[in-house]
Amino acid sequence: MSWEIMRADEFCDSVRDGTHDTPKQTEVGYKLVTGKHIKNSQIDTSDAYFISETDYERINERSLVEQWDVLMSMIGTVGEVAVVKTTPDYAIKNVALFKCGGSELKGKWLSYYLQSPNAKGHMIGHQKGSSQQFLSLKQLRSLPVPVTNESSMKKIVEALSQYDDLIENNQKQIKLLEEAAQRLYKEWFVDLRFPGYEDVEIVDSVPEGWLYKRVEEFGDVITGKTPSTSKTEYYGGNIPFVTIPDMHGKVFPLITEKTLTKVGAETQKNKYLPANAVIVSCIATVGLVNIAVEPCQTNQQINSVILYDDNDLYFFYESMKRIKALLDGVGSNGATMTNVNKTKFSNIKVLYPTEDLVMKYNEFCKPIFDKILALSKAMLISGQSRDRLLPKLMSGELEV
Repeated sequence: MSWEIMRADEFCDSVRDGTHDTPKQTEVGYKLVTGKHIKNSQIDTSDAYFISETDYERINERSLVEQWDVLMSMIGTVGEVAVVKTTPDYAIKNVALFKCGGSELKGKWLSYYLQSPNAKGHMIGHQKGSSQQFLSLKQLRSLPVPVTNESSMKKIVEALSQYDDLIENNQKQIKLLEEAAQRLYKEWFVDLRFPGYEDVEIVDSVPEGWLYKRVEEFGDVITGKTPSTSKTEYYGGNIPFVTIPDMHGKVFPLITEKTLTKVGAETQKNKYLPANAVIVSCIATVGLVNIAVEPCQTNQQINSVILYDDNDLYFFYESMKRIKALLDGVGSNGATMTNVNKTKFSNIKVLYPTEDLVMKYNEFCKPIFDKILALSKAMLISGQSRDRLLPKLMSGELEV
C-alpha cells in the first residue's frame, strides 16, 4: 500500500474559519458553535446560544458548514475535531472549517487523521500565542494529510467507524435514559402531578408539606482550587482533576484532561470530593452538572456539593440541571463570563418535596443512572481501543 502526503488545502475543497466577531445573542434563531462545543468527536449545540437569521446568513456567506465537512477548534483548546454527519443548522465562530465537498470518505478520513498522534504533535509544534494558543489559517491549510488508494482508505474508515458507531449508539441510549429521569422530575416536581397530588392542598403555589431548601442545606459546598501549576510533581498522578471541559455532554466525569498526584492533592486536603458528590460549573460556562464516580478534586470554576443524604442524589442532580437560567441570573455578570461565587451558589433555593416522594424518585432513577454509568464506561473503552488502532492504521503499520 503506497502513501503520499497532501496539504490540507489540497485534500479538501478549501480550508476556512468561522467568524471572529461576537454576534448578538437572541431569544430564538440559529445556534452559534464555537470550539467548546466540539468534544469527544461530537458537536454538542445544547448550550450554544442563538443568533439572528441576519447574522447566520452573514457568517455563512463565507463559512457555510455542510454535511461531511470537518470542524476543529483552533483557539484555546486546539485540536478538538468532529465530522459533520447531518445537515447543520448553525454557524461557527473561531472554528476551523475543512470543506470536503459532501464526501463522507474525505470527511471521516480527515477527522480520523486530525485525531491521530502525528497530527496532534504537528499542531502542538506549530501553535502560536502566549496567553491563548491558536493555529492560523495558513498553518491549517498546510497541515500534512497522508492518503493512500481509495479502496484502502474506505477499509480503514470502516474499521474505525465500528467503534464510533458503538459510541454513538451508547450516546443515544444515554440521552433517552436522561430524558426519562428529566420527564418524571418535571411531571412530579414542576407540573406537580406527583402520586397522590389530587389529595394535597396547594398553598401559595406550593403543595402542603413541601418547603424551599438552600443548596447548602443539602450538603457541604466545596469550591475547587488549582494546585500550583509550577510544581510539576503535583500533576500526572491518578487523582482526577475536574475542569469545565471535562464536564461537557457527560453525567459522570470518567476521564479528565488533568490529574493530580497524591502530593499535589494533599496540598489541599479540604478540596477532596467523594463519589456521588454533585459537581456544578459556576464560572464562564455555568450550569454543567456531573456526578463524581471516585475521589477527585476540581478547579476554582466549579462548586460541588457533598450530600448529607445519598437518598437526595438524583433529585438534587436533576434540580441542579434545571437552574442554568438562575445561575446566569445570580452571577456577577461581566462582559465575557458569569461568576457565581460560593455564597451565591450556596443560597440558591430548591423546592423540596416530602422525603417519601424524593425516595420514590431516587428509587426510579437509580437503575437509570447505573445503566448510564455502564454505557459511559463502555464508550470510554471503545474510544480508547479506537485511539490505539487509529495511528497504526493511518500510518500503514497495520493493514486491514
